Amino acid sequence: MLNKKEKILIVDDAEVNRGILNEVFKDNYDVIEAENGQEALDILNEGHEDITIILLDLVMPVLNGFEFLEIINESGLIKKIPVILITGDYTMEAEKNGYNLGVSDIIIKPFNPEIVTKRVTNTIELYKHKNRLEKMVEEQTVKISEQAEILKKSNEMLIETLSTVVEFRNLESGAHIRHIKSVVATLLKYLRRDYPEYKLTDKDEVDIITASAMHDIGKIAISDTILLKPGRLTPEEFEIMKTHTIKGCEILDQFEFIYDDNLFKVIYDICRYHHEKYDGRGYPDGLEGEDIPIWAQIVSVADVYEALVSKRVYKDAFAHDTAINMIKNGECGAFSEKMMDCLDKAGNELNGIIKARRD
Repeated sequence: MLNKKEKILIVDDAEVNRGILNEVFKDNYDVIEAENGQEALDILNEGHEDITIILLDLVMPVLNGFEFLEIINESGLIKKIPVILITGDYTMEAEKNGYNLGVSDIIIKPFNPEIVTKRVTNTIELYKHKNRLEKMVEEQTVKISEQAEILKKSNEMLIETLSTVVEFRNLESGAHIRHIKSVVATLLKYLRRDYPEYKLTDKDEVDIITASAMHDIGKIAISDTILLKPGRLTPEEFEIMKTHTIKGCEILDQFEFIYDDNLFKVIYDICRYHHEKYDGRGYPDGLEGEDIPIWAQIVSVADVYEALVSKRVYKDAFAHDTAINMIKNGECGAFSEKMMDCLDKAGNELNGIIKARRD
């Protein structure tokens, strides 16, 4: 027996737009169409359990997109079914209102079918993981004896899910997260060996490597127009980009109850402080010297190094030696002498990792 296809509800008053989206998704999903918000509500009222996601236009007769969102917000349905706005009537105000009303993503017409497919798939998967996580948390209240193991698995699943979502939004592969963790692990080896004053334990090392995957989680909240811009950001755009450190912490605050205290602190500090610089010229808080948590310092070095040796839409990858020199020459901001010493000692290993990756 064939597996039953998941259902997508497309809400748009333009038949041609519904037809385009139908063509994009018909092979993998059962597509349901509605011409306006009221028709979509009628469909949901008849039975919404098997609808996986809603693709919603804004400007429609009878009941427009925002009115539809207000209704499913009041009913709590938006917490169960993700909504993606697909509209050609984009304004910053519309984007703000959309996210305030709980939409998961906003896609501007005209769109690239491949990117739309990926973003819809990512949103569906994120909601699936969220629902699974909520179920696991409920089970913890009943099965106290299994709490520790369930908690560990929940942490790993959530960290993997959220970090993977960031990579997909960046249109990068999940390899970036693996590379960051590899660089952090390599630097930590020398930091623990040569600087015992930090008193890092085996558990601290595991927590730091695990937490490094979450350093850019706040980019989930940054607009695509800035996050995916191929060229240099304007000063105004960069100020918005910088808020990903704060937004990441706001996201983490929703999940604090899931982590053990130490892991949560490490994740939180890395998320907020991985762009701080040793001379106080970083952001968001302008911390200086050893006021910057050591785990944030080490992830900061790893993040800069990984960014330099990786290809991006706005640059080619630098060679290992070039990247090291740029960091040591202060072209990427100030780091502590201890961090630079660890980077020097880890140089051959990092170079080997890069060569293996490029072979």
